[in-house]
Amino acid sequence: MPEITMYTLAEIPAGTTVKISRLESHPETCLRLRELGFCENATIRCITNEASQMICEVCNTRVGLNFSTAQSIIVSPLQ
Repeated sequence: MPEITMYTLAEIPAGTTVKISRLESHPETCLRLRELGFCENATIRCITNEASQMICEVCNTRVGLNFSTAQSIIVSPLQ
């Protein structure tokens, strides 16, 4: 079975679509991210990715994230 490569959302270039594998943050932060649609197995698209912030599309909604929050979201490429 091939090994799946994991990245943080902060590493994903603009225009890329990925799937969330897991959230690695404080429970309160994970809960809020899930409320916004950043759930395990959700598909998200990176709209912009700049030095300190990024905009992602999740559940047909654009959401801005800071760099540290994006680093706590572990994603994998779509297969």
